[in-house]
Amino acid sequence: MSLLIRNGEIVTADSRYRADIFVEDETITRIGGGLEAGPDTEVIDATGKYVFPGFIDPHVHIYLPFMATYAKDTQQSASIAALAGGTTTWIEMCCPSRLDDALAGYQLWKSKAEGNSACDYTFHMSVTKFDDQREGQLREIVADGIGSFKIFLAYKNFFGVDDGEMYQTLALARKLGVIVTAHCENAELVSQLQRELIAQGKTGPEWHEPSRPEAVEAEGTHRFATFLEATGAAGYIVHLSCEPALRMATRAKERGTRLWIESVMPHFILDKTHAERPGVEGMKHVMSPPLRDKRNHKVLWDALAAGLIDTVGTDHCPFDTSQKLLGKDAFTQIPNGIPGIEERVNLLYTYGVKRGNLNIHRFVDAASTKPAKLFGLFPRKGTIAVGSDADLVVYDPDYKGVISAATQHVNNDYNGFEGMEIDGRPSLVTVRGKVQVRDGAFVGDRRHGRFLRRDPSHFQ
Repeated sequence: MSLLIRNGEIVTADSRYRADIFVEDETITRIGGGLEAGPDTEVIDATGKYVFPGFIDPHVHIYLPFMATYAKDTQQSASIAALAGGTTTWIEMCCPSRLDDALAGYQLWKSKAEGNSACDYTFHMSVTKFDDQREGQLREIVADGIGSFKIFLAYKNFFGVDDGEMYQTLALARKLGVIVTAHCENAELVSQLQRELIAQGKTGPEWHEPSRPEAVEAEGTHRFATFLEATGAAGYIVHLSCEPALRMATRAKERGTRLWIESVMPHFILDKTHAERPGVEGMKHVMSPPLRDKRNHKVLWDALAAGLIDTVGTDHCPFDTSQKLLGKDAFTQIPNGIPGIEERVNLLYTYGVKRGNLNIHRFVDAASTKPAKLFGLFPRKGTIAVGSDADLVVYDPDYKGVISAATQHVNNDYNGFEGMEIDGRPSLVTVRGKVQVRDGAFVGDRRHGRFLRRDPSHFQ
Protein backbone atom coordinates (compact mmCIF):
# COMPACT_ATOMS: atom_id res chain seq x y z
CA MET A 1 0.00 0.00 0.00
CA SER A 2 1.31 3.46 -0.90
CA LEU A 3 1.15 6.56 1.28
CA LEU A 4 0.57 10.22 0.43
CA ILE A 5 1.24 13.00 2.92
CA ARG A 6 -0.41 16.20 1.76
CA ASN A 7 -0.21 19.89 2.65
CA GLY A 8 2.59 19.65 5.20
CA GLU A 9 5.53 22.01 5.62
CA ILE A 10 8.64 19.96 4.91
CA VAL A 11 11.61 20.96 7.06
CA THR A 12 15.07 19.45 6.61
CA ALA A 13 18.52 20.55 7.76
CA ASP A 14 18.83 22.96 4.84
CA SER A 15 15.39 23.58 3.33
CA ARG A 16 11.81 24.49 4.22
CA TYR A 17 8.88 24.36 1.81
CA ARG A 18 5.33 23.12 1.34
CA ALA A 19 4.85 20.00 -0.75
CA ASP A 20 3.26 16.56 -0.84
CA ILE A 21 5.26 13.37 -0.29
CA PHE A 22 4.43 10.10 -2.06
CA VAL A 23 5.75 6.82 -0.65
CA GLU A 24 5.98 3.44 -2.37
CA ASP A 25 7.90 0.27 -1.46
CA GLU A 26 9.37 1.80 1.72
CA THR A 27 10.93 4.78 -0.05
CA ILE A 28 10.03 8.33 -1.03
CA THR A 29 9.28 8.26 -4.75
CA ARG A 30 7.84 11.73 -5.41
CA ILE A 31 7.85 15.15 -3.77
CA GLY A 32 5.82 17.99 -5.22
CA GLY A 33 2.60 19.96 -5.27
CA GLY A 34 -0.81 18.46 -5.96
CA LEU A 35 0.30 14.82 -6.10
CA GLU A 36 -2.52 12.40 -6.91
CA ALA A 37 -3.42 9.39 -4.80
CA GLY A 38 -3.95 5.97 -6.37
CA PRO A 39 -6.77 3.58 -5.45
CA ASP A 40 -4.67 1.83 -2.77
CA THR A 41 -3.10 4.95 -1.32
CA GLU A 42 -3.57 6.08 2.27
CA VAL A 43 -3.79 9.87 2.37
CA ILE A 44 -2.59 11.84 5.41
CA ASP A 45 -3.57 15.49 5.73
CA ALA A 46 -0.65 17.37 7.32
CA THR A 47 -2.19 20.84 7.11
CA GLY A 48 -0.73 23.10 9.81
CA LYS A 49 2.02 20.59 10.65
CA TYR A 50 5.69 20.16 9.97
CA VAL A 51 7.04 17.10 8.19
CA PHE A 52 10.51 16.22 9.50
CA PRO A 53 12.84 13.40 8.49
CA GLY A 54 12.72 10.57 11.02
CA PHE A 55 14.90 11.43 14.00
CA ILE A 56 18.01 9.42 14.87
CA ASP A 57 19.20 8.88 18.44
CA PRO A 58 22.95 8.26 18.19
CA HIS A 59 23.40 7.06 21.77
CA VAL A 60 21.14 4.57 23.55
CA HIS A 61 21.51 1.61 25.89
CA ILE A 62 18.76 -0.99 25.63
CA TYR A 63 20.26 -4.35 26.57
CA LEU A 64 22.86 -3.51 29.21
CA PRO A 65 24.31 -5.64 32.01
CA PHE A 66 25.74 -2.99 34.34
CA MET A 67 26.52 -2.54 38.03
CA ALA A 68 25.04 -5.85 39.19
CA THR A 69 21.78 -5.45 37.27
CA TYR A 70 20.29 -5.00 33.79
CA ALA A 71 18.69 -1.98 32.11
CA LYS A 72 14.92 -2.33 32.23
CA ASP A 73 13.87 -1.83 28.63
CA THR A 74 13.51 -4.51 25.99
CA GLN A 75 14.05 -3.76 22.32
CA GLN A 76 10.28 -3.80 21.94
CA SER A 77 9.41 -1.42 24.78
CA ALA A 78 12.23 1.00 23.94
CA SER A 79 11.49 1.05 20.21
CA ILE A 80 7.82 1.82 20.81
CA ALA A 81 8.82 4.64 23.16
CA ALA A 82 11.32 5.94 20.61
CA LEU A 83 8.70 6.00 17.88
CA ALA A 84 6.15 7.74 20.09
CA GLY A 85 8.74 10.49 20.46
CA GLY A 86 9.61 10.68 16.76
CA THR A 87 12.83 8.64 16.77
CA THR A 88 12.76 6.16 13.89
CA THR A 89 16.37 4.92 14.11
CA TRP A 90 18.71 4.47 17.02
CA ILE A 91 22.33 3.46 17.47
CA GLU A 92 22.72 1.20 20.47
CA MET A 93 25.92 0.81 22.45
CA CYS A 94 27.01 -2.84 22.28
CA CYS A 95 28.91 -3.14 25.56
CA PRO A 96 30.51 -6.46 26.46
CA SER A 97 32.89 -5.99 29.40
CA ARG A 98 36.65 -6.54 29.45
CA LEU A 99 36.09 -10.11 30.58
CA ASP A 100 33.65 -10.96 27.77
CA ASP A 101 34.37 -12.20 24.28
CA ALA A 102 33.79 -9.27 21.90
CA LEU A 103 32.40 -11.26 18.97
CA ALA A 104 30.06 -13.28 21.20
CA GLY A 105 28.92 -10.02 22.79
CA TYR A 106 28.20 -8.45 19.42
CA GLN A 107 26.19 -11.47 18.34
CA LEU A 108 24.27 -11.41 21.63
CA TRP A 109 23.33 -7.75 21.24
CA LYS A 110 22.23 -8.36 17.64
CA SER A 111 20.12 -11.33 18.68
CA LYS A 112 18.32 -9.23 21.30
CA ALA A 113 17.24 -6.77 18.60
CA GLU A 114 16.53 -9.04 15.65
CA GLY A 115 12.80 -9.43 15.16
CA ASN A 116 12.08 -7.49 18.36
CA SER A 117 12.35 -3.84 17.35
CA ALA A 118 9.67 -1.60 15.90
CA CYS A 119 12.24 0.95 14.65
CA ASP A 120 15.43 0.60 12.61
CA TYR A 121 18.70 0.17 14.47
CA THR A 122 22.43 -0.32 14.33
CA PHE A 123 25.27 -0.43 16.88
CA HIS A 124 28.43 1.21 18.13
CA MET A 125 30.80 -1.63 19.00
CA SER A 126 32.47 -1.05 22.36
CA VAL A 127 36.16 -1.83 22.61
CA THR A 128 36.72 -2.61 26.28
CA LYS A 129 40.01 -4.42 25.79
CA PHE A 130 42.55 -4.56 22.99
CA ASP A 131 44.77 -7.49 22.06
CA ASP A 132 45.48 -9.56 18.93
CA GLN A 133 42.37 -11.70 19.32
CA ARG A 134 40.13 -8.70 19.79
CA GLU A 135 41.61 -6.92 16.78
CA GLY A 136 40.61 -9.84 14.58
CA GLN A 137 37.13 -9.85 16.06
CA LEU A 138 36.74 -6.12 15.51
CA ARG A 139 37.70 -6.50 11.86
CA GLU A 140 35.03 -9.19 11.52
CA ILE A 141 32.42 -6.96 13.20
CA VAL A 142 33.23 -4.06 10.87
CA ALA A 143 32.89 -6.40 7.89
CA ASP A 144 29.38 -7.20 9.15
CA GLY A 145 28.36 -3.57 8.70
CA ILE A 146 29.40 -1.74 11.86
CA GLY A 147 31.04 1.62 11.19
CA SER A 148 31.76 2.94 14.69
CA PHE A 149 33.55 1.89 17.86
CA LYS A 150 33.00 3.03 21.45
CA ILE A 151 35.68 3.42 24.11
CA PHE A 152 35.29 4.33 27.78
CA LEU A 153 37.87 6.45 29.58
CA ALA A 154 35.96 5.61 32.75
CA TYR A 155 34.64 2.51 34.59
CA LYS A 156 38.08 1.21 35.43
CA ASN A 157 38.52 -2.59 35.18
CA PHE A 158 35.07 -3.10 33.64
CA PHE A 159 34.47 -1.10 30.44
CA GLY A 160 37.48 1.20 30.59
CA VAL A 161 40.57 1.03 28.39
CA ASP A 162 44.04 2.30 29.27
CA ASP A 163 46.00 4.72 27.11
CA GLY A 164 47.81 1.96 25.24
CA GLU A 165 44.55 0.28 24.34
CA MET A 166 43.06 3.60 23.29
CA TYR A 167 45.98 4.21 20.94
CA GLN A 168 45.71 0.75 19.39
CA THR A 169 41.93 1.10 18.97
CA LEU A 170 42.28 4.47 17.25
CA ALA A 171 45.07 3.21 15.01
CA LEU A 172 42.91 0.28 13.89
CA ALA A 173 39.92 2.56 13.38
CA ARG A 174 42.05 4.82 11.17
CA LYS A 175 42.97 1.85 8.97
CA LEU A 176 39.37 0.61 8.73
CA GLY A 177 37.70 4.00 8.26
CA VAL A 178 35.75 3.63 11.51
CA ILE A 179 34.81 6.61 13.69
CA VAL A 180 35.49 6.13 17.41
CA THR A 181 33.03 7.44 19.99
CA ALA A 182 34.37 8.08 23.47
CA HIS A 183 33.14 8.54 27.03
CA CYS A 184 35.69 11.12 28.18
CA GLU A 185 36.63 11.14 31.84
CA ASN A 186 39.71 10.01 33.78
CA ALA A 187 39.13 6.60 35.31
CA GLU A 188 41.98 6.86 37.83
CA LEU A 189 40.90 10.26 39.14
CA VAL A 190 37.30 9.11 39.48
CA SER A 191 38.39 6.00 41.36
CA GLN A 192 40.57 7.96 43.79
CA LEU A 193 37.93 10.65 44.41
CA GLN A 194 35.23 8.05 45.00
CA ARG A 195 37.41 6.24 47.53
CA GLU A 196 38.18 9.46 49.42
CA LEU A 197 34.54 10.59 49.60
CA ILE A 198 33.26 7.21 50.78
CA ALA A 199 36.00 7.10 53.46
CA GLN A 200 34.74 10.48 54.71
CA GLY A 201 31.21 9.11 55.04
CA LYS A 202 29.97 11.05 52.03
CA THR A 203 27.82 8.30 50.58
CA GLY A 204 24.63 9.95 49.24
CA PRO A 205 23.80 10.67 45.57
CA GLU A 206 24.76 14.32 46.04
CA TRP A 207 28.42 13.20 46.11
CA HIS A 208 28.30 11.56 42.69
CA GLU A 209 29.05 14.83 40.86
CA PRO A 210 31.96 15.83 43.14
CA SER A 211 33.50 12.40 42.52
CA ARG A 212 33.77 13.14 38.79
CA PRO A 213 33.93 16.96 38.56
CA GLU A 214 34.11 19.05 35.43
CA ALA A 215 37.93 19.07 35.44
CA VAL A 216 37.96 15.27 35.21
CA GLU A 217 35.77 15.36 32.11
CA ALA A 218 37.89 18.15 30.59
CA GLU A 219 41.05 16.10 31.13
CA GLY A 220 39.55 13.05 29.45
CA THR A 221 38.33 15.17 26.54
CA HIS A 222 41.77 16.73 26.04
CA ARG A 223 43.46 13.33 26.23
CA PHE A 224 41.11 11.78 23.68
CA ALA A 225 41.65 14.70 21.31
CA THR A 226 45.43 14.38 21.70
CA PHE A 227 45.31 10.69 20.81
CA LEU A 228 43.12 11.48 17.79
CA GLU A 229 45.73 13.95 16.56
CA ALA A 230 48.51 11.42 17.08
CA THR A 231 46.74 8.65 15.16
CA GLY A 232 44.78 10.64 12.57
CA ALA A 233 41.60 8.82 13.55
CA ALA A 234 38.12 10.33 13.50
CA GLY A 235 36.49 10.79 16.91
CA TYR A 236 33.16 11.64 18.46
CA ILE A 237 32.73 12.70 22.09
CA VAL A 238 29.56 11.31 23.66
CA HIS A 239 27.43 13.14 26.25
CA LEU A 240 29.66 16.19 26.74
CA SER A 241 28.25 17.99 29.77
CA CYS A 242 30.16 21.15 30.68
CA GLU A 243 32.03 24.25 29.55
CA PRO A 244 35.59 23.10 30.44
CA ALA A 245 35.19 19.91 28.38
CA LEU A 246 33.61 21.89 25.54
CA ARG A 247 36.58 24.26 25.57
CA MET A 248 39.02 21.33 25.23
CA ALA A 249 37.00 19.86 22.36
CA THR A 250 36.53 23.09 20.42
CA ARG A 251 40.24 23.91 20.70
CA ALA A 252 40.99 20.53 19.15
CA LYS A 253 38.49 21.19 16.37
CA GLU A 254 40.19 24.53 15.68
CA ARG A 255 43.51 22.68 15.31
CA GLY A 256 41.96 20.55 12.59
CA THR A 257 41.38 17.41 14.63
CA ARG A 258 38.70 15.19 13.12
CA LEU A 259 36.39 15.47 16.11
CA TRP A 260 32.64 15.85 16.58
CA ILE A 261 30.67 16.52 19.76
CA GLU A 262 27.45 15.08 21.15
CA SER A 263 25.56 16.37 24.17
CA VAL A 264 22.50 14.66 25.58
CA MET A 265 19.14 16.09 26.55
CA PRO A 266 19.49 15.84 30.37
CA HIS A 267 22.53 18.10 30.31
CA PHE A 268 20.61 20.87 28.53
CA ILE A 269 17.68 21.11 30.95
CA LEU A 270 18.48 19.31 34.23
CA ASP A 271 21.17 20.29 36.74
CA LYS A 272 23.02 18.81 39.68
CA THR A 273 20.39 19.91 42.21
CA HIS A 274 18.19 17.08 40.86
CA ALA A 275 20.76 14.54 42.07
CA GLU A 276 21.08 16.39 45.39
CA ARG A 277 17.50 15.59 46.35
CA PRO A 278 17.27 13.27 49.35
CA GLY A 279 17.12 9.51 48.97
CA VAL A 280 15.89 7.79 45.87
CA GLU A 281 14.74 11.06 44.25
CA GLY A 282 18.39 12.04 43.97
CA MET A 283 19.42 8.56 42.89
CA LYS A 284 17.02 8.73 39.95
CA HIS A 285 19.14 11.51 38.45
CA VAL A 286 22.56 9.88 38.80
CA MET A 287 24.26 9.52 35.42
CA SER A 288 27.81 9.88 34.09
CA PRO A 289 29.07 12.41 33.30
CA PRO A 290 26.90 13.82 36.10
CA LEU A 291 24.30 16.53 35.88
CA ARG A 292 26.24 19.77 36.23
CA ASP A 293 25.88 23.27 37.61
CA LYS A 294 23.08 25.14 35.85
CA ARG A 295 25.51 27.72 34.46
CA ASN A 296 26.45 25.14 31.81
CA HIS A 297 22.98 25.18 30.23
CA LYS A 298 23.44 28.42 28.28
CA VAL A 299 26.92 27.33 27.23
CA LEU A 300 25.58 24.11 25.74
CA TRP A 301 22.55 25.72 24.07
CA ASP A 302 24.76 28.42 22.51
CA ALA A 303 27.28 25.84 21.29
CA LEU A 304 24.49 23.75 19.79
CA ALA A 305 23.03 26.77 18.00
CA ALA A 306 26.47 27.65 16.63
CA GLY A 307 27.13 24.10 15.42
CA LEU A 308 30.03 23.53 17.84
CA ILE A 309 27.97 20.76 19.41
CA ASP A 310 27.06 18.58 16.46
CA THR A 311 24.39 16.19 17.72
CA VAL A 312 21.91 15.69 20.56
CA GLY A 313 21.31 12.17 21.85
CA THR A 314 19.90 10.74 25.05
CA ASP A 315 22.28 8.19 26.60
CA HIS A 316 18.95 6.46 27.32
CA CYS A 317 19.64 4.04 30.15
CA PRO A 318 16.59 2.98 32.19
CA PHE A 319 16.96 1.62 35.71
CA ASP A 320 13.85 1.63 37.89
CA THR A 321 13.48 2.79 41.48
CA SER A 322 14.31 -0.57 43.04
CA GLN A 323 17.51 -0.77 40.99
CA LYS A 324 18.55 2.77 41.92
CA LEU A 325 18.14 1.76 45.57
CA LEU A 326 21.05 -0.67 45.14
CA GLY A 327 23.07 2.44 45.93
CA LYS A 328 21.27 3.36 49.16
CA ASP A 329 24.46 2.85 51.16
CA ALA A 330 26.96 4.29 48.66
CA PHE A 331 26.57 6.46 45.57
CA THR A 332 29.18 4.29 43.84
CA GLN A 333 26.60 1.48 43.72
CA ILE A 334 23.80 3.49 42.07
CA PRO A 335 23.24 2.21 38.50
CA ASN A 336 24.05 5.17 36.27
CA GLY A 337 21.50 6.45 33.77
CA ILE A 338 18.37 8.42 33.00
CA PRO A 339 15.69 7.26 30.52
CA GLY A 340 14.97 9.75 27.75
CA ILE A 341 14.44 8.13 24.37
CA GLU A 342 10.78 9.16 24.24
CA GLU A 343 11.29 12.77 25.38
CA ARG A 344 14.35 13.93 23.42
CA VAL A 345 12.70 15.36 20.30
CA ASN A 346 9.84 17.08 22.12
CA LEU A 347 12.16 18.62 24.72
CA LEU A 348 14.64 19.77 22.10
CA TYR A 349 11.88 21.34 20.05
CA THR A 350 10.15 22.93 23.05
CA TYR A 351 13.13 24.39 24.90
CA GLY A 352 15.35 24.88 21.87
CA VAL A 353 13.15 25.96 18.96
CA LYS A 354 9.87 27.11 20.51
CA ARG A 355 11.06 28.72 23.76
CA GLY A 356 14.75 29.19 22.93
CA ASN A 357 16.97 30.45 20.14
CA LEU A 358 17.64 27.21 18.26
CA ASN A 359 17.10 27.45 14.52
CA ILE A 360 14.64 24.82 13.28
CA HIS A 361 17.12 23.63 10.65
CA ARG A 362 19.82 23.18 13.31
CA PHE A 363 17.24 21.22 15.32
CA VAL A 364 16.71 18.81 12.41
CA ASP A 365 20.44 18.63 11.72
CA ALA A 366 21.42 17.84 15.31
CA ALA A 367 18.66 15.29 15.92
CA SER A 368 18.59 13.60 12.52
CA THR A 369 20.83 14.67 9.65
CA LYS A 370 24.24 14.99 11.32
CA PRO A 371 23.99 11.59 13.07
CA ALA A 372 23.02 10.06 9.72
CA LYS A 373 26.04 11.62 8.02
CA LEU A 374 28.55 10.80 10.75
CA PHE A 375 27.48 7.18 11.13
CA GLY A 376 27.08 6.13 7.51
CA LEU A 377 23.29 6.30 7.18
CA PHE A 378 22.87 9.36 4.94
CA PRO A 379 21.02 9.88 2.56
CA ARG A 380 19.08 6.70 3.25
CA LYS A 381 18.23 8.28 6.62
CA GLY A 382 18.33 11.84 7.92
CA THR A 383 16.64 13.71 5.09
CA ILE A 384 13.49 13.93 2.98
CA ALA A 385 14.45 13.25 -0.61
CA VAL A 386 13.41 11.02 -3.51
CA GLY A 387 15.09 7.66 -2.95
CA SER A 388 15.46 8.05 0.82
CA ASP A 389 13.77 5.70 3.26
CA ALA A 390 10.28 6.95 4.06
CA ASP A 391 11.04 7.67 7.72
CA LEU A 392 8.79 10.66 8.33
CA VAL A 393 7.53 12.57 11.36
CA VAL A 394 4.40 14.66 10.92
CA TYR A 395 4.78 17.05 13.83
CA ASP A 396 2.02 19.05 15.50
CA PRO A 397 3.53 22.32 16.83
CA ASP A 398 0.25 23.30 18.50
CA TYR A 399 0.10 20.31 20.86
CA LYS A 400 0.47 21.13 24.56
CA GLY A 401 1.32 18.47 27.10
CA VAL A 402 3.16 17.53 30.29
CA ILE A 403 5.71 14.73 30.60
CA SER A 404 4.72 12.00 33.04
CA ALA A 405 5.70 8.47 33.94
CA ALA A 406 1.98 7.69 33.91
CA THR A 407 1.83 8.11 30.12
CA GLN A 408 5.31 7.02 29.00
CA HIS A 409 6.03 3.91 26.95
CA VAL A 410 9.43 2.94 28.38
CA ASN A 411 9.64 0.08 30.85
CA ASN A 412 10.49 2.26 33.84
CA ASP A 413 8.60 3.40 36.94
CA TYR A 414 9.74 7.01 36.92
CA ASN A 415 10.51 9.77 34.42
CA GLY A 416 13.52 12.01 34.93
CA PHE A 417 11.68 14.90 33.27
CA GLU A 418 8.46 14.50 35.28
CA GLY A 419 6.15 17.52 35.07
CA MET A 420 8.00 19.36 32.30
CA GLU A 421 5.82 21.03 29.68
CA ILE A 422 6.13 20.30 25.96
CA ASP A 423 4.97 22.45 23.06
CA GLY A 424 4.52 19.97 20.22
CA ARG A 425 4.67 16.24 19.54
CA PRO A 426 4.54 13.83 16.60
CA SER A 427 1.03 13.24 15.30
CA LEU A 428 2.16 10.56 12.85
CA VAL A 429 5.41 8.59 12.53
CA THR A 430 6.42 6.25 9.70
CA VAL A 431 9.34 3.82 9.39
CA ARG A 432 10.11 2.99 5.77
CA GLY A 433 6.59 4.06 4.83
CA LYS A 434 4.76 2.06 7.47
CA VAL A 435 2.65 4.09 9.90
CA GLN A 436 3.85 3.15 13.37
CA VAL A 437 2.42 5.96 15.55
CA ARG A 438 -0.74 8.05 15.40
CA ASP A 439 -1.39 10.83 17.93
CA GLY A 440 1.01 9.41 20.49
CA ALA A 441 -0.30 5.83 20.27
CA PHE A 442 1.64 2.94 18.78
CA VAL A 443 -0.47 1.36 16.03
CA GLY A 444 2.11 -0.46 13.92
CA ASP A 445 4.24 -3.58 13.65
CA ARG A 446 6.40 -4.42 16.67
CA ARG A 447 8.79 -6.42 14.45
CA HIS A 448 9.18 -3.92 11.61
CA GLY A 449 12.66 -2.70 12.60
CA ARG A 450 15.66 -3.58 10.47
CA PHE A 451 19.38 -3.85 11.19
CA LEU A 452 21.23 -1.20 9.17
CA ARG A 453 24.58 -2.10 7.65
CA ARG A 454 26.93 0.86 7.26
CA ASP A 455 29.90 1.74 5.07
CA PRO A 456 32.71 3.33 7.11
CA SER A 457 34.88 4.26 4.11
CA HIS A 458 34.36 8.03 4.37
CA PHE A 459 36.64 8.16 7.44
CA GLN A 460 39.61 6.48 5.74
